[in-house]
Amino acid sequence: MKFSQLGLFLCPLVLLSACSDDDNPIQAANTGAISKVQLGPRPAFLVDQLADGELKTSLQACVDDMTTYSVSDFSIGHRGAPLMFPEHTKESYMAAARMGAGVLECDVAFTKDGELVCRHSHADLHTTTNVLAVPELAAKCSVPFTPADTANGVEATAECRTSDFTLAEYKSLTGKMDAANKQATTVEEYMDATPSFRTDLYAEVGTLMSHKESIALFKELGVKMTPELKTPAAQDLAAAGITQQEFAQKMIDEYIEAGIEPSEVYAQSFSIDDVEYWVANTPEFGEQAVYLIYLLDGVPSPTEIAAKNINIVAPIYTALVEEQDGVVVATDYAKQLKEAGLDLITWTIERKYTSMHEFEVLNVLKKDLELVGVFSDWPATVTFFDNCIK
Repeated sequence: MKFSQLGLFLCPLVLLSACSDDDNPIQAANTGAISKVQLGPRPAFLVDQLADGELKTSLQACVDDMTTYSVSDFSIGHRGAPLMFPEHTKESYMAAARMGAGVLECDVAFTKDGELVCRHSHADLHTTTNVLAVPELAAKCSVPFTPADTANGVEATAECRTSDFTLAEYKSLTGKMDAANKQATTVEEYMDATPSFRTDLYAEVGTLMSHKESIALFKELGVKMTPELKTPAAQDLAAAGITQQEFAQKMIDEYIEAGIEPSEVYAQSFSIDDVEYWVANTPEFGEQAVYLIYLLDGVPSPTEIAAKNINIVAPIYTALVEEQDGVVVATDYAKQLKEAGLDLITWTIERKYTSMHEFEVLNVLKKDLELVGVFSDWPATVTFFDNCIK
């Protein structure tokens, strides 16, 4: 980037006294759609790591010459921007929007009183929030904290589920970076375990959100929405007194009640039953419902998926690309999905599932496979690529 873009380096989505309120992602939360995409230094850093060649030359020219970047629907904020911000918090979502993510994700779980909230799992509050540090709430956890007994090889344990708490109790918590020290002998040690590739620098504030609040925020930001219906355990369904289908319907109903157009929503699930439910019962939302795929064992074939009137699938990116003789190429499975007429989304860039370079992966995903979108833990990476490589 040119020196004239210094502001993008000085104020890369963080709270600094040197930044104006307009550059402050938290204070700007009620100012409507993002007016200026800020990428910070990471995309240029990644370009520098590329091997010399046509791709690096093209991206380097973009670094040198492009002065503004546009919001990209190809860039999907995976739980916001959890590489550095506590996932599924208002601050994480704002950071992702600042980085030009045109689509934001709320993983949808539910509380004891049946209210929908943004959380990656029904059972992760002990690693993603400060619940263990709040005695009156920690006492309500399904599995209270038990310290490690290192002498006998016993790890520390805890399990705090969204269904252990009411919405009001849930909203009283503060989000933190997802981590746990299983060798801990105290709650403080258990919570203080952020891995080295992340940071606690922006974790002082982590505002938890209900699903309805995420819809309102995303609508205000002018971005599309991709809620993922999480799979509850039997104890969660029993605690809230609902069935899986009622859960699937309730999630869609909250978009309808908020006046969100179905074309703005990509409902997701790892359960093909959920996706088939939306296709059959809310066809306007089922039209672009997304079937998430992790392991291929037991997954219907591409033609079988298409026969169920499912239009979009989202496998992990390691199912779509691979390295052959040092070159990143599309897998046979990816080609089969395309041949079946399915549109593709994938997850998650910046999670370092492999040693493949992010931009080499994105090059195949965009140019060869023509993906609809790519989830990233740091959306600036995908936003930059989509703006630069047409």
